[in-house]
Amino acid sequence: MPELGFCCTGAVAEPYAASPSLLFTLRVSEATGVRMHTVALRCQLRIEPHKRRYSANEASRLTDLFGEPSRWGDTVKPMQLATVGVMVQGFTESIDVPMPVPLSADTEVATGKYFHGLDDGEIPLLMLFSGTAFYQSEAGVQVELVPWHLEVAHRLPVTVWRQVMDQHFPASTWLSVRTETHVALQSYRARRGTLNWDDTLADLLKRVDGR
Repeated sequence: MPELGFCCTGAVAEPYAASPSLLFTLRVSEATGVRMHTVALRCQLRIEPHKRRYSANEASRLTDLFGEPSRWGDTVKPMQLATVGVMVQGFTESIDVPMPVPLSADTEVATGKYFHGLDDGEIPLLMLFSGTAFYQSEAGVQVELVPWHLEVAHRLPVTVWRQVMDQHFPASTWLSVRTETHVALQSYRARRGTLNWDDTLADLLKRVDGR
């Protein structure tokens, strides 16, 4: 019976993704010398926000997500980031596998609010594994489930997440509004003849401020 192990050796911004994505490098190992044919792996990634410290500015920005800092002992809970599937090709001893993980740029999504609220440091992640392993034995190809207890902690630098967002949305942020608000803004933009949404909102703010 194989003895599988996992570790994450790093993560970078996925350079060729059509939408914001991280590219983790996952090292899959087998300790008994068994020849692995393939592993149909499933990885659940969670953010563990209680496992890092926050500056006063970060705490202020995260109030909308966690409430007042005095309540964080009760409100700061793990958040689901993504669940992805990875096919691991045949190997003996160990193999490095790329694992793309899509990210949301929506600041109304809990994970988006969390990422945007951070200045620097690291994002504590937990990777939980499941799936099916196919391996060679004297009796032929055998099948085993990936044990549920296998999990890996990884600390993702905030700078890497920021590189992902800058790659797809340089110096910009997505803002989610209701459909009727968007229709009204489109009408205002058409009447004012502004070139883009930045100019439209700047023009609107000037009129509101009386400038």
